[in-house]
Amino acid sequence: MDSTSIRVGVISDTHDLLRESAIEALQGVDHILHVGDVCSPGILEDLRGIAPLTTVCGNMDRFMDLPQEEVIELAGCWILMIHNLEHLGIEPSGRFQVVLHGHTHTPDVREKKDVLYFNPGSAGPRRGRLPVSLGYLDISEGKAQAQWIEIET
Repeated sequence: MDSTSIRVGVISDTHDLLRESAIEALQGVDHILHVGDVCSPGILEDLRGIAPLTTVCGNMDRFMDLPQEEVIELAGCWILMIHNLEHLGIEPSGRFQVVLHGHTHTPDVREKKDVLYFNPGSAGPRRGRLPVSLGYLDISEGKAQAQWIEIET
């Protein structure tokens, strides 16, 4: 990637479990965005040891002092972070290029009205047949591409 390109690690729903495979998958990213349900401050410390970290509060983070929403600009790309997409109270089109969310434990990448919506899935305990996953945002010249990957359990 050139100097205007960055790779961002996106993780959600760790639920007090930061797997070694997640730590390995996040090595070398320029920034990490955690989209809630952290459940333990120690997880945030471990992630800060890898790269700069921005996070939001999930419904299971009642006792953590985290924002409900966060807006961050990375490499010219404006990103809105929220744990539960159902709680999104604004129309992001025209304001943000990306909306990151979690909560459902189901990875999802889609575009609506020129906004990329990305849920990296859950990197924590496996839930049913859903994959254990995290994701990447590759940002270049203000434009983002998202992908999720399954990690080892």
